[in-house]
Amino acid sequence: MNVRLLTATHLDQTAAAAVEKVLYYVALLFIILFALRTVNIPLTVFTLFGGAIAIGVGFGAQNLINNFISGFILMVERPVKIGDVIEVDNNYGIVEDIGTRCTRVRTPGNMHILVPNSSFLEKNIVNWTLADHEIRAQITVGVIYGSDTRQVKKLTLLAAKEHKKVMDSPEPFVLFSDFGDNSLVFDLYFWVRIQRVMDRRMIESDLRFRIDNLFREAGIIIAFPQRDVHLDTLKPLDVRVLNQQDESGTE
Repeated sequence: MNVRLLTATHLDQTAAAAVEKVLYYVALLFIILFALRTVNIPLTVFTLFGGAIAIGVGFGAQNLINNFISGFILMVERPVKIGDVIEVDNNYGIVEDIGTRCTRVRTPGNMHILVPNSSFLEKNIVNWTLADHEIRAQITVGVIYGSDTRQVKKLTLLAAKEHKKVMDSPEPFVLFSDFGDNSLVFDLYFWVRIQRVMDRRMIESDLRFRIDNLFREAGIIIAFPQRDVHLDTLKPLDVRVLNQQDESGTE
């Protein structure tokens, strides 16, 4: 039915899913009323127990009703849509379905996370593709002290501009971020369009490979953690070289 709605009305997946669920529950309600009328069971029969049942259901199904109503709010307000790339509790995934009780999110590892609908209204959810599929990514690289900083900037930008999936506008740019403990730190910022969770990470990986090759060709060394130890003493250090016999105290 979802496919027929998409074809006939040209709605997107989220809107078609919302219409489908509304029609389902409306049809279910009419079927129940029609069945009761067919077997001549008046609705007034249920008024005797309606109050007690309503109180019991109200206390026992608060979370269920909360998630149920939140599901319809999500479908109408649409802060999250089918196909969006979102981040939930440090987990990234693509929204596959917005149900009446929970939303199904598929992670890059092909695992599914069932998120209660109320969580989208009560917690901070990061939607990477709410307005569009363009996001800014970042790569940090550190080079040794004494490197030609202008050359570092030039080669880093060259790697970004060569990649076909890096957007030309906004243009990539490089910032000389810091004089670090072990390196001169540079940050490359660029914009990409993503459809999947792994798209950004794959582009970042490609750029790191290319930056490493360009730096090797130019003789620029990527820094690694190191420490210089300086000894300040009042007299020269007494340094001795002992063999194994001397250490054991025997001749």
